[in-house]
Amino acid sequence: MSDDTSSPSSPPRRGIKSFVVRAGRMGTGQIRALETLGPRFVLPYAPQVLDPVATFGRQAPLVVEIGFGMGQATAQIAQALPGTDFLGIEVHTPGVGALLKLIDEQQLANVRIVQHDAVEVLEHMVAPASLAGVHVFFPDPWHKKKHNKRRLIQAPFVAKLVTRLAPGGYLHCATDWQPYAEQMLEVLSAEPGLRNTAEGYAPKPDYRPLTKFENRGLKLGHGVWDLVFRKA
Repeated sequence: MSDDTSSPSSPPRRGIKSFVVRAGRMGTGQIRALETLGPRFVLPYAPQVLDPVATFGRQAPLVVEIGFGMGQATAQIAQALPGTDFLGIEVHTPGVGALLKLIDEQQLANVRIVQHDAVEVLEHMVAPASLAGVHVFFPDPWHKKKHNKRRLIQAPFVAKLVTRLAPGGYLHCATDWQPYAEQMLEVLSAEPGLRNTAEGYAPKPDYRPLTKFENRGLKLGHGVWDLVFRKA
């Protein structure tokens, strides 16, 4: 049945989600990390505003990363920027377990995780004008044209992100799919609350590490596009 149809007995359709649930294998290390480190570093979703000072034990700039995958980039950035706190949002349990392992191995005190839909986390747990930055690295490109509407970076979601950014806060998106990069540039450029920091696409900021997948693609001649916008 198409997800574009409904009947009087059907529940109302939800808005855009930041994810699609996929199955994934869990390694023993990830399972152990979830059991032993989850209670400390994974914050339960709750429809109430998060207190960053109470959560991290200090006053510091807060950056949200949406969809951190297996967490390698998140951990590297957090290690390189110890003066910044990071809230990673990811729905896939193997990725949560993998990042918890990295938090333990690298002794990262500036990372917390919420395992929930990012749209709802931003709506209910993040205070307006509270974020120094938002990272959206390599979101699902939804290659087929009929699925483009499922892409995360769309005008309503970007407008919501802008309300959560502090003045001067930044939104950094990256993708290796050129049609999505073009859509991102169009959507972000049309948002009146944002200004582009570059003429078009931005040079890769030093803080964003190259992933193994990205390195492999670059060697094959594939492109990667970064977009960095700031709240006006």
